[in-house]
Order: sequence, then C-alpha cells, then structure tokens
Amino acid sequence: MSNEIEQIKDPGLPAHVHRQTDTDPKAAARAERQVAILFGLSAIGTLLLIYSYIFIKDSSFIFIPVLGETNTQQLGLGLGMAIALFCIGAGAIHWAKTLMPDEEVIAQRHEFRSEDEDRAEFVKTVKAGAAAAGLGRRPLIKRTLGAALGLSALTPLLLLRDLGPLPKDDLHKTSWKAGTRLVTDPGDRPIRPEDLEVGAVAQTLPELAPGEERTLNNIGKDAVLLIRLRPEEFNLDAERLSWTHEGIIAFSKICSHMGCAVALYEQQTKHLLCPCHQSTFDVTRAAKVIFGPAARPLPQLAITVDADGYLVAQQPFTEPVGPSFWERSS
Repeated sequence: MSNEIEQIKDPGLPAHVHRQTDTDPKAAARAERQVAILFGLSAIGTLLLIYSYIFIKDSSFIFIPVLGETNTQQLGLGLGMAIALFCIGAGAIHWAKTLMPDEEVIAQRHEFRSEDEDRAEFVKTVKAGAAAAGLGRRPLIKRTLGAALGLSALTPLLLLRDLGPLPKDDLHKTSWKAGTRLVTDPGDRPIRPEDLEVGAVAQTLPELAPGEERTLNNIGKDAVLLIRLRPEEFNLDAERLSWTHEGIIAFSKICSHMGCAVALYEQQTKHLLCPCHQSTFDVTRAAKVIFGPAARPLPQLAITVDADGYLVAQQPFTEPVGPSFWERSS
C-alpha cells in the first residue's frame, strides 16, 4: 500500500479556514519572533536559576510588600524555574498553533519491516516531518529553541549536587553506647519497662550527656522504636532474645531500603511498615523483611535496665543503621 500522506478531500467536511500566518508573510514573521522571544525568555529563566543557585547565599533575604521577608535564593530559584518551564511550553504551543502545518491529512498504513529500504524511508519521513515543522525555514526558532533546551538540561545536573555526599562511614556510628539510657522523643524522659504496656510503641533517643546538643543528623541516625510484646510471642535465637527485656525489643527507625522513617505498627500482626515503599518487617522475628523492597532486617539495639530500673543500651548497634548502599559491607 502507498505510504504517501494525502490531503483529505471529503465533500462532507467544512471548508478549511486558513490562519492569518498561512496567508500573510508579515504575520508569520511576527509569530516567529514571538516564539523566539518566548524561547529566549526560557533561556534567561534557566540562567536566573543557575545564578541564584551558585551566587546568592542561602542566608540572604529581601523584603517584598506582598510576600514579606523572603529568602532571596529560593525566590530566584522559583522564579527562574517558573520562567524557564512556562516560556518554553508557551513558545512550543504558540509555534504549533500559528506556524506548523494546519492541513487535514491522511497517512496510509503500510507494512512494517526491518529491511534497509524501510530504514531509509524512515529517515526520509523524519526529515520530511522536520521540514514540515518549518525548522529549516525558521532558523531563529531553531537557534532559540536549541538554546532553551540546552540550558534547561543543565538544571537537573546542577541540582543533583543537593543530593549531598555519599554516606560512607557516617551511618556506621551512632550515639548509642553501653549504658546509654533510652529517653522519650520528645521530652527526653528516661523510660522504665513499666511505662510500656503490651502492644505499645514508643520512639526513643539516646540520653544526652551534660552540655551535649542534638543535631538533625544524629536525631535521624539515633531514632529507635521500642515495642512491647509478650515474651512467648518472640521467635528469636538465644542471642537476639537476650537483647530484649521483659518482652521489650528495640529497632532502628530508619528503613533499610531508602532510609525513610518506619512509623507504622500493626498491633494485631506485629508488623512494622515503612510508608514510603511498603517494606514490612516482622517484629517477632527480629524485624525480618516479609514484604517490599528492603534487603535486610532493621538493626536491633540490645537493651537491658540499669541499677535505677531505667532502660539502657547493652552495647552500640552491631551493624550500620540506615539504607543499604554500594559502599557498605552489610
């Protein structure tokens, strides 16, 4: 069958109404300039984003009557991205509506084959499509579109820097040491075994030494979940069972998949659930993974009580907390 594109000729269709840019060269040139201006504004928006990210300090503020005191860097990043994305989209729409071909056509179907002739035909079709879009006849649009697209491609590469450094040894060490008391979060109140009923869950942190202050980094690494079961409900080996106290077991709150907070506990099934990607851990079997993408159990913190009857850590975590990644050995 022929694969040529033919103009529709159906007497039942209304007569085609041509656009002004189809019949007036001045209107077409004006539309071309408008599209180029939009693409140029998109490039300027990307440059504003890059400038704000590199040269404007995080701590600088500017007062705007409508917004009040606003972070200058965030304002520059937001405006730059908004201008870049809006203008490149608006330019593409304006180009399509005013300058691209506006004729109803029929594309006859043909058999697909992988022969060399078909490949050559495909290349010809692509070139014909590019010619129909007017890229060859409109170098101004081609240049400004290339500049806008090229600069916009730098944005994700630039923002990858904000992913931060690799964890390396940072997750191998926490603030937990032998004898460190478990305290409530918030409140920093030491916890006794009788404070937890069977089925209860509590988020805890290590007690601070006098003069110490918590940092966001340490809070994320040190957070531990306490869960109390009946001792006979555990299915643990002798060592893991010795890490519990009167049915109370402690696990790192950081999911071993991507580092989200494991914050949901199903009391009936005794499962911990990560809300990010639904990794599920069985508390009765030392947080063994029973569903989801996590590759290893949650690290267990060995606990006991001190001379005053407060819950304390027997020892630090015996493995790194947090997500699995290519630099770790466990």
